[in-house]
Amino acid sequence: MRIAVLDDYQKAAHRFADWDALGAEVVFLHDHVAGTAELARALDGFDVVVAMRERTPFTEERFAALPALRLLVTTGMANASVDLDAARRHGVTVCGTESVPHATAELTWGLILSLVRHIPGETAGMRRGEWQHTIGGDLHGRTLGVVGLGRLGARVAGIGTAFGMHVLAWSTNLDPEHAAACGARAVGRRELFSRSDVVTVHYKLSERSTGLIGAEELGWMKPTALLVNTSRGPLVDTPALVAALSERRIAGAALDVYDTEPLPAGDVLRTLPGTLLTPHLGYVTEATYEVFYRQAVEDIAAFRDGAPLRVLSA
Repeated sequence: MRIAVLDDYQKAAHRFADWDALGAEVVFLHDHVAGTAELARALDGFDVVVAMRERTPFTEERFAALPALRLLVTTGMANASVDLDAARRHGVTVCGTESVPHATAELTWGLILSLVRHIPGETAGMRRGEWQHTIGGDLHGRTLGVVGLGRLGARVAGIGTAFGMHVLAWSTNLDPEHAAACGARAVGRRELFSRSDVVTVHYKLSERSTGLIGAEELGWMKPTALLVNTSRGPLVDTPALVAALSERRIAGAALDVYDTEPLPAGDVLRTLPGTLLTPHLGYVTEATYEVFYRQAVEDIAAFRDGAPLRVLSA
C-alpha cells in the first residue's frame, strides 16, 4: 500500500501512531493542497488517504480524479466534506475514527474568557511595556446562549453554570428536560439571541443549517453581546457578521472556524474590530490526535486484512 496523510500542518502526525506497523509507504503532506488538479497530482498512485476533518473536500470530481484510491480514512465519525455516495460509486471505502469530547468545549471557554477580559490586547500591551488599557467584563450573573445542545453544547452549558451564568439553549426540537439536565433553560431562537450576553454555536452543519445565524439573528443581539463559533464556519452568514462587526452592532466575535480554511491571508475577517481569530484549533490537542491517528492506523490495517472498521455510510 501507498498511504498519504493530508494536511499535517504541525508535522506531527508521524509521532501519534505506529505507522511503521503497516509495512507500507507512508507520506505526510504538510501543506494544504487546494485545487482538484493539484490534489490529483499529489495523490497519484496512492491506495489510501487519511484526511484531517473537513480540511480537504472529497467530491465526485475528486474521486474520479483518483482512480487508485481504495480507502479514505477521515478523522471523526462524520465529515460533511466527503461525498459518501460518490465514494461508493468509485469503489472507495470510507472509514472514520472516534474523537474526544472535551477539546472544543475547552477552547470555547478560552475564547470567551479572552474576549470578555481583553486578554490578547492586554498581553500585546505588556510586551510593549504598557499597563492596563481595558476594563474587562464579567461572566457571573450574565446570560449564556447555547445554540445546539448536543455533546459539545451540553459541556459548554455545564461550564457556564459553573461560572454562575444563566444558561439559555435553543435548537430545533430541543427537549426542555434535556436542557434542564444540562443546566440550561430551553427557549425560542429570538429569546436566546436577544437576551444573551454571549452566544456560542455548537450545531451540526447541513444544507438546512447553513446560514443558521444571519442578519436577522445578529440583529436581535444586544450591542454589548459577543458571538463565539467553534463549530463550523458556514453556520454563520459571514457577510452578515462582517456587517454587524463593521457597524459595531455587536461588541465582538471569537471565531475558530471559517467558510474557507485555511482562512485566506487577505480575508476581511482578519481586519475587523472586536474579533478574536484562531486557526480551527478546537480539536487540535494531544489527546485528540492520539485517538485520530491511532485509529486511522487501525482502520488501514483492518481494511488491508479484509475486515474494515468504523465504515461510514451515506
